[in-house]
Amino acid sequence: MTTATKTTQVYRVYIKATPEAIWQALTDPEWTNRYGYTGYAHYDLRPGGALQVVPNAAFKAQAEQHQFPVPDVVVDGEVIEADPPRKLVTTWRMLMDPALAEEGFTRITYEIEPQQGGGSCSLTLVHELDGAPRVASLVAGEQEEQGAGGGHAWVLSELKTLLETGKVFAE
Repeated sequence: MTTATKTTQVYRVYIKATPEAIWQALTDPEWTNRYGYTGYAHYDLRPGGALQVVPNAAFKAQAEQHQFPVPDVVVDGEVIEADPPRKLVTTWRMLMDPALAEEGFTRITYEIEPQQGGGSCSLTLVHELDGAPRVASLVAGEQEEQGAGGGHAWVLSELKTLLETGKVFAE
């Protein structure tokens, strides 16, 4: 059962880091593999460029241990806009479950804004989820008790922690 009714979800976190450091953490596969659900996010950072998230070996092994097959690409999409280090807009489709994949592409916008006084930035994620109630529930963290993780809020929190401390929650 899906309980999320919001078709647009907005998350904001404040991070003690430069816009460039946040941008790198969002777009560099070696960084994306270090936080959240892990996995190597590959972006072709030009309009029409591809987005693909490839699971790492540990993610695949853990999923297989729970009899959950993992495809070679877990998320795909297309870059709509890339304005480093300020804004990234992509389409986004979860491929790990056929029902989620059937909901099609949604749209994610990341905006990085330096804060007054320097030394920190806001990172805002806007996920437009029209016609994707299952994905909306997943990224809202509503399926955490079923083992699906805490969604965008959890990923952004771990990104903040990693950038500020050099460690993730499990360390």
